Amino acid sequence: MMLYLELFLSFAQIGLFSFGGGMAALPLIENQAVRVKGWLALSEFVDLITIAEMTPGPISVNSATFVGTKVAGPLGAVFATLGVIFPSVVLVLVLASLYHKYRDLPVLAKVLRGLRPATAALIGAAGFAIVKVALKQTPENALSLQNFNGFSFLLLSASFFLLVRYKKSPLFIIGLTGLIGGVSYFLFS
Repeated sequence: MMLYLELFLSFAQIGLFSFGGGMAALPLIENQAVRVKGWLALSEFVDLITIAEMTPGPISVNSATFVGTKVAGPLGAVFATLGVIFPSVVLVLVLASLYHKYRDLPVLAKVLRGLRPATAALIGAAGFAIVKVALKQTPENALSLQNFNGFSFLLLSASFFLLVRYKKSPLFIIGLTGLIGGVSYFLFS
């Protein structure tokens, strides 16, 4: 029972401090699940992001479900998922009523504008951590020129180009790169 409570509280903490949406939650999930609790290896966290992004629903909810399942099975998934959404439900109910009441105050617009750079920094930090793992030959080694994976860099660059220049959907990019990775495995292994 303690493990379920630990999952709930860990993900409630993530849910409470994930300003800016699911992508902003990724560095918090990484810190809690990889560094603090040791529930996932860094390579598993990168896999978690891939799976959570491919499946329908918010990435933080999908991530909580993934971690909860790995750590404590289906009931662990329920506790982790409830933990991550509980603070949001409470906060949205409170903030929506406050916003509706005070939406015309100039200070509110300035507070919201002030939160944007911090949110962008959180997303950037999570992206940087993911890129470091994605460009390695083996996920557990430190990023260095000896284990740099040029093929992964090519896929990363092409994906970025397709996303930014042609506005391709993330699902399309994930499907395409997964297919290319699978084909290359059979051709070059």
